[in-house]
Amino acid sequence: MPELIRANTLLASKRTPFTVKTADGLNLVGEVAAPLGEVNGAILCLHPLPTAGGMMDSHIYKKAANRLPALAGITVVRFNTRGTTSDAGTSEGHFDNGVAERLDVEAMLRYCFEDLGLDNLWVIGWSFGTDLALQHAKDPRHKGLILLSPPLRTTTPEQLKYWNGDMRPIVALIPELDDYLVPHEARERFAVIPHTELIAVEGAKHLWVGEPSVYRVLSEIVKKVSPKSLPLPTEY
Repeated sequence: MPELIRANTLLASKRTPFTVKTADGLNLVGEVAAPLGEVNGAILCLHPLPTAGGMMDSHIYKKAANRLPALAGITVVRFNTRGTTSDAGTSEGHFDNGVAERLDVEAMLRYCFEDLGLDNLWVIGWSFGTDLALQHAKDPRHKGLILLSPPLRTTTPEQLKYWNGDMRPIVALIPELDDYLVPHEARERFAVIPHTELIAVEGAKHLWVGEPSVYRVLSEIVKKVSPKSLPLPTEY
């Protein structure tokens, strides 16, 4: 009998821990969860604020790694930015409020392309990770940005305007009940990047708690990375 996909569901994938060295000599820890069969694309996950508990195991990313390789043929690459700890270990260095983390993002993008040989790679940022994506994910080889709950905490209007010269897709999922940036505010702030696709998610909160919110986020990711894999199953 089929079983419902629940918060703790773990589907089949090839899971490989890794260490990546940054340009300033720090070792970052992470994990790749790859499909066992056909590969349709990949995501690099930039996690929420580590000083508020964010890490590579933050629940949306952990559930993406547990489900998307099997359900959508998507490789999920997660890692801890400098000074961040999860069950996978602690990345070397110290939190730098998104400044030195530029070297982390750049090292991970090189790893994705030059070591893993990934194709159709999208960068996913969540909260703090959206600032990292907007400011530092400029490698021309990735396909675009998917932003979850962007607070625009440190990203300036000038940094946003960079993307007007780079027309790769930017999709921003804005929770209706976000603690930091609600949909009408997001429309004002992102107006400087006219090609941004803003998606207001009714009833959702900053942390996307609850299976309906998780399903919506994962579906929006798959819609960009591997649309042929929609709709995502709710049973396995």
